[in-house]
Amino acid sequence: MSRDEEFFWRAWGWPEFDRRRFLQLMAASLALGGLVACTPVSRRKAVPYVKQPPGVVEGGVAYYATAFTLGGFAQGLLAKSYHGRPIKLEGNPEHPSSRGKSDALAQAALLGLYDPDRSQSVLRQGQPSTWEAFGQALKERLAQQQASGGRGLRILTERVTSPSLEALLRQLLRTYPQARWISYEPIAWDSLYSGTRLALGQPLWPVYRLEAAQVILALEADFLHAFPGSVAYQQAFAQGRRPGEGMNRLYAVESGLSLTGAVADHRLGLKPSQLEALARDLAHYLGLLPGPALLPEQATWLKALAADLEAHRGASLVVAGPQTSPAVQAIAQALNLSLGNQGRTVTYLPPLEARPEGSLAELVQEMQTGQVDTLLILSANPVYTAPADLEFAQALAQVPFSVHLGLYADETAAHTTWHLPEAHFLEAWGDARAHDGTLSLIQPLIEPLYGGKSAAEVLSLALGNPQSSYELLRSHYQALWGATGFEARWQKAVHDGLVAGSAPAPRQVALQPGWAQSLPAYQPQEGLELAFRPDPMLFDGRFANNAWLQEAPKPLTHLTWDNALICGPQTAEALGLLGPIRQAEARFAPERPVVALEAEGRRLELPLWVAPNHPEGCFTLYLGHGRTRAGQVGNKVGFDAYRLRTQAHPDYVAGVTVQPTGRRYPLASTQQHFNLEGLEIFHDEPLSAYQATAAKAKPTPSLYPEWPSEPHAWAMVIDSSLCTGCNACVLACQAENNIPVVGKEEVLRGREMHWIRIERYHHEDRVHHQPVPCQHCEKAPCEPVCPVAATVHSGEGLNLMVYNRCVGTKYCSNNCPYKVRRFNFFPYAEAFIGQGDPRAAQQSPLTLLMNPQVSVRSRGVMEKCTYCVQRIEEARVQASKEGRPIQPSEVQTACQQACPSGAIVFGDLKAPDSAVAALRQDPRHFTLLSEINTRPRTTYLGRVRNPNPALKERGDAS
Repeated sequence: MSRDEEFFWRAWGWPEFDRRRFLQLMAASLALGGLVACTPVSRRKAVPYVKQPPGVVEGGVAYYATAFTLGGFAQGLLAKSYHGRPIKLEGNPEHPSSRGKSDALAQAALLGLYDPDRSQSVLRQGQPSTWEAFGQALKERLAQQQASGGRGLRILTERVTSPSLEALLRQLLRTYPQARWISYEPIAWDSLYSGTRLALGQPLWPVYRLEAAQVILALEADFLHAFPGSVAYQQAFAQGRRPGEGMNRLYAVESGLSLTGAVADHRLGLKPSQLEALARDLAHYLGLLPGPALLPEQATWLKALAADLEAHRGASLVVAGPQTSPAVQAIAQALNLSLGNQGRTVTYLPPLEARPEGSLAELVQEMQTGQVDTLLILSANPVYTAPADLEFAQALAQVPFSVHLGLYADETAAHTTWHLPEAHFLEAWGDARAHDGTLSLIQPLIEPLYGGKSAAEVLSLALGNPQSSYELLRSHYQALWGATGFEARWQKAVHDGLVAGSAPAPRQVALQPGWAQSLPAYQPQEGLELAFRPDPMLFDGRFANNAWLQEAPKPLTHLTWDNALICGPQTAEALGLLGPIRQAEARFAPERPVVALEAEGRRLELPLWVAPNHPEGCFTLYLGHGRTRAGQVGNKVGFDAYRLRTQAHPDYVAGVTVQPTGRRYPLASTQQHFNLEGLEIFHDEPLSAYQATAAKAKPTPSLYPEWPSEPHAWAMVIDSSLCTGCNACVLACQAENNIPVVGKEEVLRGREMHWIRIERYHHEDRVHHQPVPCQHCEKAPCEPVCPVAATVHSGEGLNLMVYNRCVGTKYCSNNCPYKVRRFNFFPYAEAFIGQGDPRAAQQSPLTLLMNPQVSVRSRGVMEKCTYCVQRIEEARVQASKEGRPIQPSEVQTACQQACPSGAIVFGDLKAPDSAVAALRQDPRHFTLLSEINTRPRTTYLGRVRNPNPALKERGDAS
């Protein structure tokens, strides 16, 4: 084989399908970077600086405050910029929704900035056009609306919490008083506002103070993940999970599997329709509602819960999720008020989102009857996300002039007259409300890569006064704050990423007289039920083209690159499919039976996945898959749940039927890859049995020599009581360390490249999460077996890889008892961005997002967690410059910095006041596989639960 042929796919023996698929998915993962100093990379020769330009700092690294929005709610971030291009996102310590932490979705958001599948030009009827041509066409169209006051004009957006964007929309409505603005969000909070109106007399937004709650009840509320304020809520919840006096207790009632339910002390699985019955029964036992019990079989559980809530008046909390009915929401707020929780564990704000008049169904009706001749769709994809029975695409075809603004030329863009490329949040100025109402500023770090504009800029164009996003945002706040002292206040807000003191004042509310009688009558349901839930990684589908999120194992199922119909073992057995599924699991076979799911006359065929502890008699189906115009990565991945979702049943539908088809479909789950199941690796005990044991054990003698002692001894402790399995650490590690994705075909072969895996174990009715990075053993079995000394030990306790020595024998991986090493079977990084040609990869600007402090590994190289050694060295250099030692908390690994619950602690064991040294003295401290005496530097704290003594846990003989 010639040198030129070395990297060609056929030389590897891969089929043609695999080659194309890998090029598609790697385009988004590794088509990274496109700008230097805020301008597109040119092929001109570089000239060194004679004088340092403004805005370029020494070392090339600077941090800027900005915000990432999900469903309209802002999460404050600090973006790391390297020579003018953002390369990493971290939580903003000053922001109330992040408090210095972040989640998996925020960590992966950077990949969307450089995605080459993003829309890159204005399209008219699918053909390339220009912004100038669109501006002229829009001007002419709106001129026709002047006479009627905009009677035929409609604007459709998703949830808007941005005051500046809302002001522009209101200004447009004043200019065209007969026009209408409609807001539609796939994951809506309409039931919350209806419920608070029933119970409290007005629509309200609750803000929870979990740090003050001793007893918490989650009713279909996954408040620890992809929930407005979930990053802050994780931190607040973790404050009360440390063993000892005052440890909180969490009850969860849900119809599926969630991260919140997984960490609950008591979890109750019910069918979706039964959730309202349970809420009514709980209110009955607490004296709020009359009537007999609707779920007498749950009476013992509910009476114990009611007594626990009553015993913690003012320190209890009831949280209802967006998928619950208005009656459940009303009961939840009534319980909070009756238990004295208002002002202590929950406060109420006016709705944070703009609430325009009109619904999506009304808009569709107007489109079908020809009342809409001009439609602006801003940052939304209703052709994909709208209820199936609305048939939005057919109605859209009746609109003569339609405009779509979006990051991608997606499903909606294919049906509109005009499509406009949207600017990424790192490319445009803006604002949004945090979960507590705090105004957050969105600051760009780079000029638009593909000529996109923000929704505000498009609206200014419609108003006949086109301005930049910066001018629009600044003028909005200048009008709001006045000229006096504006500049200083503006600069501080931009610097901090928020406007201090901008959250609305809480409202004092009371239960409405007769609220109980105003509740809709409870309607029991029969038969099998199907619950629709946002995907843990893709949310409502907006991240479908993000390869990092596609390959991240979904919590609790560990599925990648797919969704499936999830059910419990008994439900699968009733379908006659449990036996074949168990046989496939025993053989580690990926194929699962395909079933035909029918709901209200609509049919979808998809594979069945059995999950322990899933409620019986119902199914869970994640939204966000089955896209057709997401991009090369996200197209035709999984199955489109929106095809079964209707106006009447957006959250769950009863009376579904499921029939086997006889076909099978491969599902890529990482759960059985590298796992240590069957070994005693997880420590779990109730609070009553909490005692000092493992920490007092003396080290076992070893034949391995002792390493020379250095000034530092780096170590990590992971608290199993705090870990929720949210994947923030996995995505942060991937972004920091240039870890590539490999695609479904390679995951099926067990070749995923993540440096951290989160082990998930089911025991009885409990779920355990345990992150497993490289253990950095002091007596590392991988080191003596390497024939080329590529794996070596540092004096500070790090197990290091010398990449240019590694020849790929994989002896170290075979000898690693923890199975934490990953091998590059193919050049997943550089070869893909050059489409198989390494020379093209070297010349491509697509590698520029890569962290310049971390090498990009080629094929034939073993890689693993390094404790972010580049961050250690960066701190060492900084400390040396300042003539001081490294401080105990100065170095944070990427996983530690992102972890919302603070479960990961890293530091220097030789610093007596370091947190990691203190945790090693905790009675819960244990070592993974301590019996093999590898003496890892990564150790754990056992999980402690706080069950209610009045309730016997399944599997508990007490």
